[in-house]
Amino acid sequence: MFSKNMAIFGSLGATLLVLGGCASGPVMVAPKPAAAYQSLGRVEGSGCGTMGVISTAYNFIPMGLNGRVQSAYDDALAKAPGATALINTTIQEDWFWWVVGTTRCVKISGEAIK
Repeated sequence: MFSKNMAIFGSLGATLLVLGGCASGPVMVAPKPAAAYQSLGRVEGSGCGTMGVISTAYNFIPMGLNGRVQSAYDDALAKAPGATALINTTIQEDWFWWVVGTTRCVKISGEAIK
């Protein structure tokens, strides 16, 4: 009886540990805007990175992954001359597999302000 309960608690603990590792909290992409700002319209930008080498199970070399959100944000800002920040943003991430890795792309859209 004791070993059966230990097995159940061990399985439950391992499951919670694995599922807890898949969560994250909110991430700030840009600073809070000033109280008064001018809207420059809606913009969208994208940035991509690759996790590569060989096949899906062996993808372990990150190439441009860490900067893809910042690249997407900068790309969106560049589409509105004079913009200093984005508000009301949405972020979308897509990925695709190719022969030697997977590419992950981030798309950020929001209202450009200055």
